[in-house]
Order: sequence, then C-alpha cells, then structure tokens
Amino acid sequence: MTLPMTKGQSWLLAARPRTLPASLSPVILGCALAWHDGFFQWIPAVLCFLVALLAQIASNFANDYFDFKKGADGKDRLGPERAVAQGWITPAAMLRATLLTLGLACLCGCGLLFYGGWKLIWVGLAIAVCVLAYSAGPFPLAYNGLGDVCVLLFYGIIPVCFTYYVQAQAFSLLAFLLSIALGALSVNILIVNNYRDYRQDKAAGKRTTIVIFGRRFGRVMYLVNGIIALALVLPFLFLASLPFILLFALFFTLFIKTWQDLRHREGKALNKTLGDTARNVLLFALLLSAFIVFS
Repeated sequence: MTLPMTKGQSWLLAARPRTLPASLSPVILGCALAWHDGFFQWIPAVLCFLVALLAQIASNFANDYFDFKKGADGKDRLGPERAVAQGWITPAAMLRATLLTLGLACLCGCGLLFYGGWKLIWVGLAIAVCVLAYSAGPFPLAYNGLGDVCVLLFYGIIPVCFTYYVQAQAFSLLAFLLSIALGALSVNILIVNNYRDYRQDKAAGKRTTIVIFGRRFGRVMYLVNGIIALALVLPFLFLASLPFILLFALFFTLFIKTWQDLRHREGKALNKTLGDTARNVLLFALLLSAFIVFS
C-alpha cells in the first residue's frame, strides 16, 4: 500500500531535485575558470548559483503546470509522476509557486548588476522569458522543436560565460568553447526525456526534435553531442597528467555505456538512463573544473 503524499513531499517532487545538477554544473565550470584566471569572487559566485537553482526550479514548476494544461501529462506518462497531474498540488498553487520562484531568481539576479552592470538585465530577461516560454505562450519552445537550442544556451553557453563575466568583467574564448561542450552534454538529458516520451508527445502535439526527426535521430545526436564534448576537451588531454587522463577516459567509458543503454532500453527503464545522463553532465563539469583549478 502506497502512503499518501505529504505537501512537503509533493513540492519536493515537483522541484525535481535530480535535474538540479544540470543547472549547477555550468556555474561550477564558470567559477573554476574564474579561479584559474585569478578573478574568482565569492558573492557573485553564490548569486550565480542561486539564480541557476531558482530558475531551474521555476522552470520545473512551469513545465508541471503548463504540460498539465496542454494535456501532455496523461495517465500513460512514462517519466516520474507530476504533481499537478496527480492532483497533489492544484494548478493555481503551482502557477503561484512558478511566479514566486522566478521572482526570487530575478531578485538574486539583480544583485549581479553590481558586478556585471546594467546590461545584465537583458540576460536576466532572456532567462525569465525562456522559463515561461519553454512550455507556455502562443509558441511554446518545447512544443516546436526548440527545446534543444534552449538547453544548449541556458544550461551551457549563457551560465558558463556570464558566471565568468560577472567575476572577471570580461568574456573568455575558453569559457565559450567549454560552455558548448557542457551544453552539448546537457542537451542529452532532454534527448533521453523526449526519446522516452516519443509516442505520448506525438499524441499531445508536442513537436520535439525526436517527434520531428524520429528516435534514430535521437540516438545519433546523443552520440554526436558526446563527440563534440570530447573534441573540445581533447587539447586539455595533451596537457593533462596521467591521473586526469584516466579520469577523462573513465568518464567517456560511462558516456558510451549510457548511450548503449539508450539504444536498448524502452519505456520506464529509460528513467534510469535519464538519471545516468544527468550524472554524466555533473561528472564532466566536476572533472573539467578540477583539472582547470589544479592545472
């Protein structure tokens, strides 16, 4: 017999804590690059972590609410249960929580204006709009094949580059290149999610890249993203000590194992692959950051 879900447990599930490393990983990498270049500052670093964390939670709340409203979360859902669809949290309460959490993210972002200048308002506005426009509005990005682009931008390029910028007061070509590597691996989290939900998304009219181009496309792109990440960190391997080379080799062994799982698993079994993919993103960020800090 399943015990009833408490309110606290419902909100924790809705926040999707397993997805949070994907938002924290680019901030970790950006801070490591700032540390290496002698620009690291605690206060803007902490503010970047808070913005990333709160924006991710707001995005998860928004997806829970808007996917329910659009009928994308039905009884045949294969992924983890959603709080609104299960009736644990009312739609109105979820919408309020989305706006409140997004507001807190914006408030923390305002603190970064003291370090990066007023031009950062445009970055914050882009983040806030994307949180809502991802699943809502007249042209929801996730429903029109643009989810992968959003992940590359907002879980790779933007957080890495601007975490570095608010500390260094300048942009870095290295930060940009490594942000693409991390963003490409983060896109794989979405690929697994959409690969698993292919039939349900197609029935609900959610035109993800997997729905548009097919599941085979998803399997190929998962591998291609890993190759892109490897190509971008390959110059580091020529400079790395043997322990770091072995650790990078272990990471890419785990990556290939996860890709093989994607190819052979179906249905709810892919939830394990989704978790392993998120783990890989965090491991990559931590390994790359450790190399940058200690090199």
